[in-house]
Amino acid sequence: MEFADRVAQITPSETVAIIDKVREMEAAGTDVTNFTTGTQAEPRDFVTPEHISEASQAALDDGQTHLAPSKGLPELREALAAKLRDENDVPVESDQVLVTPGTKYALFESVLSFVDPGDEVVVLDPSWVSYNKMVDIADGTVERVSLDDEFLLRNADLDEAVGDSTRLVVLNTPLNATGGVFTREGLERLRDLAVEHDFWVLSDEIYEKLIYEGEHHAIASFDGMAERTITVSGFSKAYSMLGWRIGYLAAPQAFVDEVAKVHSNSVTAVPTFLQHGAIEAVTGPQDHVAEKRAELARRRDIMVERLADAGLDFPKPHSGMYMFIPVDTEDDVQFCKDILDDKQLAFTPGSAFGTPGYVRATWVLPDDELRAGLDAFVDYVA
Repeated sequence: MEFADRVAQITPSETVAIIDKVREMEAAGTDVTNFTTGTQAEPRDFVTPEHISEASQAALDDGQTHLAPSKGLPELREALAAKLRDENDVPVESDQVLVTPGTKYALFESVLSFVDPGDEVVVLDPSWVSYNKMVDIADGTVERVSLDDEFLLRNADLDEAVGDSTRLVVLNTPLNATGGVFTREGLERLRDLAVEHDFWVLSDEIYEKLIYEGEHHAIASFDGMAERTITVSGFSKAYSMLGWRIGYLAAPQAFVDEVAKVHSNSVTAVPTFLQHGAIEAVTGPQDHVAEKRAELARRRDIMVERLADAGLDFPKPHSGMYMFIPVDTEDDVQFCKDILDDKQLAFTPGSAFGTPGYVRATWVLPDDELRAGLDAFVDYVA
């Protein structure tokens, strides 16, 4: 049986493949310490705040089960626009916001709506595993640029990578894979290049509320960038709403009108009662976000201190729930397979993020499991 070329060239998500293997082992009765993804460990410690769930339940009780407007409930779009204006200094109105079923779909819709076959898209490595595959599906051309040793923007490489042929740069700050937070100076250089070469930026800012040190800068707030930036974010990380699958994008009106065509002809709309929960998340109490951030920072410190005591050299993560740990091997994929089989420790290979020689690890684990897993890892690599 023959399938479309756009599908045949796409490999399954490396992170999902590891998770599936872990689930198979656990189903067979094997205990696995899962460092691969915070989404698997998080439900044990962080659940959706009660006031958010209650708002969604109240909408259900009120019969809010009919189809919502395709772009999202007006109240939610206005709340998100106000959030972007007030918190991020992004000049946006509610009609420039589109609500999507998760941040990933906001990214996917954006790429499909903007990238034509052969268009050059620059991806900054280490990058989330799905960015380049979205470009592949759109038949674009991926130009990968490595960040510096601290996983921050290296201007010289960026200067060489972008040009008049560049259509789009995918930006992720805070950075998923490493917990890095890009500086204002680095982002200003990206802004200068975008204006000079007339390309757009697709900015994934899902971890903005989980920064421990440093400051988040929304690139759409920079001079000359509001008209050439697609800002994407969602509710899963800060509000512990992973399974709700609600995200959003904000962009110039002309772009939103075009991406809405893809949206209305695919998912149609996000379920109405879920959007009521999202409204409460944005407009309701925010104390739980600070509490989650503080707890994640505490666990981050446990990981950082244990690995530093073992003599490992690594960039300290300043955000999110992941870090990159260097491993002394030419094949980090095989390393992850071996340590899973030998020690029942699950990590994601850095090569999945375009940066071999590392593994990505989360610290979103209970303290005792986190400490025991780190001890086993250190013993394995010593």
